[in-house]
Amino acid sequence: MFTGIIEAVGTLRTITPKGEDISVTIDAGKLDMTDVKLGDSIATNGVCLTVTALGEQSYQADLSVETLKKTGFVDYSAGDKVNLEKAMLPTTRFGGHIVSGHVDAVGEVVERNQVGRSIEFWIQLPEQLSKYVAEKGSITVDGISLTVNDLRKNGFKLTIVPHTTSETTIDAFQVGRKVNLEVDVLARYMERLLHAQSPSEPESRISMEFLQQNGFA
Repeated sequence: MFTGIIEAVGTLRTITPKGEDISVTIDAGKLDMTDVKLGDSIATNGVCLTVTALGEQSYQADLSVETLKKTGFVDYSAGDKVNLEKAMLPTTRFGGHIVSGHVDAVGEVVERNQVGRSIEFWIQLPEQLSKYVAEKGSITVDGISLTVNDLRKNGFKLTIVPHTTSETTIDAFQVGRKVNLEVDVLARYMERLLHAQSPSEPESRISMEFLQQNGFA
């Protein structure tokens, strides 16, 4: 489990084919690796990867065919920068939102505009994910916990402040960039509560009206 608060920007050093899968080596940059062990999880551009080998300031991980299909890793090259976050601890300050590291789909940057000291991005996402994205709600983009500031059909707007651009890879985003998207997991559970009740179960008292009245929708 992660929070979407990026701890360091790393570099993808090597990509090694392993049959249909791949193995990657990540230079961890300024990420504190002193407490990282084999089998630990590190979110790498929003993808939860398991550490399979450790170097002095690097780690290796394997990516399956399924991961390559669902994420932007299929288009990555050696030298690309990646956002890094170690799995959260029970004592971690919760500065972002609940992030699982399981990417839902790949989106695309379709607009970039400078507004004062901030940068505004419009991100296009697959139609089936649109229902999970709400104005002023949270979404994870390449591992970064961000707030949705506006919506349009199959798209959402982000307003990025200077601190975020300096601490993540987002300053390098240009129109056409593919990005890993993970919607807020709470939206998925809400959908399940509303639509997955079986005929044999007692009628739930949770409805869209109930959620709206109590500030959940």
